[in-house]
Amino acid sequence: MRRLLDDERGSAPVEFVLVGTLLTMLTLGVLQFGFAVYVRNVVHDAAVEGAYHAALADTTPAQGAERTRAVIERTVGSGYGVDVRVDEDGVLGYPAVRVTVAATLPLAGLLGVPRGLEVQAHAPIESFD
Repeated sequence: MRRLLDDERGSAPVEFVLVGTLLTMLTLGVLQFGFAVYVRNVVHDAAVEGAYHAALADTTPAQGAERTRAVIERTVGSGYGVDVRVDEDGVLGYPAVRVTVAATLPLAGLLGVPRGLEVQAHAPIESFD
């Protein structure tokens, strides 16, 4: 009986499966985190682009919102720019445009939490004065 308990034949494939599963899950988690950071950066850059476009003297806030949606759709797809709002705001006592984007936070591949990510960008309003 003692000889059967000390026998380790067949343990290598089991160890390989256990360690391989753990390493695969860890790798996929790191890749998913990288993708979520990428989506956040793209959405933030689109909000900045839209804010600066909306702040131009000869454009409207609606054009800034459209520019933000276009950048998001071109880079990560139309499912990520859920809600784009453009408001006039004051930053440090100066008139500014604020663009707020609520987007999907990817948690499993492209699937995620709708409106789980919200970013804002500001730009000073230009004038012809």
